[in-house]
Amino acid sequence: MGKLAVYKYFSFMILVITLLMAIFTIFGLFGGNVNPATNTVMAMLVYVMPVLVVGNFVMLLFWLIRRRWHWAAIPAITLLCCIPYIGTLYQPGLLHSSSEAKSGLKIATYNVAAFGREITGFKAEDILSEMKRQKVDVLCLQEYMEKSGDKHNSESYKEYFNFMQKGRDDMVIFSRYPIKKTQIIDFGPTNNSGMWADIDINGRIIRIFNVHLETTGFNRTLHKVAKLKVQGSNIEDNAIISAIYGNYTLGMIVRAGQANLVAQEVRQSQHPVVVCGDLNDVPYSYTYNTVKGNLIDGFTESGKGFMSTFRGKKKVRIDYIFHDESLTGEKYFTEDLSYSDHKPVFMKIVL
Repeated sequence: MGKLAVYKYFSFMILVITLLMAIFTIFGLFGGNVNPATNTVMAMLVYVMPVLVVGNFVMLLFWLIRRRWHWAAIPAITLLCCIPYIGTLYQPGLLHSSSEAKSGLKIATYNVAAFGREITGFKAEDILSEMKRQKVDVLCLQEYMEKSGDKHNSESYKEYFNFMQKGRDDMVIFSRYPIKKTQIIDFGPTNNSGMWADIDINGRIIRIFNVHLETTGFNRTLHKVAKLKVQGSNIEDNAIISAIYGNYTLGMIVRAGQANLVAQEVRQSQHPVVVCGDLNDVPYSYTYNTVKGNLIDGFTESGKGFMSTFRGKKKVRIDYIFHDESLTGEKYFTEDLSYSDHKPVFMKIVL
């Protein structure tokens, strides 16, 4: 085979990869609109979108270097279609104000991982100190644990947050403003749940949702495999992959059902809403799109830079604050605190 033939074959294969990359990316952009219970494969494409975006960028560079402008148009157009998705991962923050308005509501959401189940209460106290420093008005906690040893954590929190409402199991909302009405969102036989509270902000009622959706099951599966290996069990790699995939897809389907319940409650609200919590899912997923609905993702409105909220090896954004279109977000950020496997998310809303 001559050099020209090799060159043509190589260019043809790159073109095929370019086309496939573009097709999978476009399907991935729409994957978040597909309920994983009906089409798991298409819904799963959302999770490889970062790889697909990078792949399209590489293809664009390749064709630009080769000066094949017509082929370069394929990844270029695909990347233009990805701009809204990229905005959920990165915000330049060029148009965001650096100064905060005088009046507003400071909200925080934090999966505290049961305060590490330590018995001294120092983690709970340190988290409270951070909330005071940030001047948080409403705090939504997931995986909350009431007792640290013999100490009731709510006793300390209620010295700053005058009002408190517990949901099912590990859910709680603390507020410096009066809580007028609350309701639990029951997800059925699971450790996860949601709740909402109507909070009177100087005469204006805002309905605050606190939700904690089904986990992916990824880490749980790996821990179980590691435990079996320590016990001397011989587990094949394909069995591990099958178990991880099975648990991951099951988690997707369960979260989809929970997201539908939350979205239904949001739609029925007669007051402006703010949705906070740990969705255990990435931007553009079915869970994200369903819970967000017509709400505004605070990060895309007033965030800055790359943002991840999970502190583990997977640097992903799975904790969110969404708000009603009638409200305006001014500032949205996280703090890399070491008290949990999650980061707290803070948002300032102008009233």
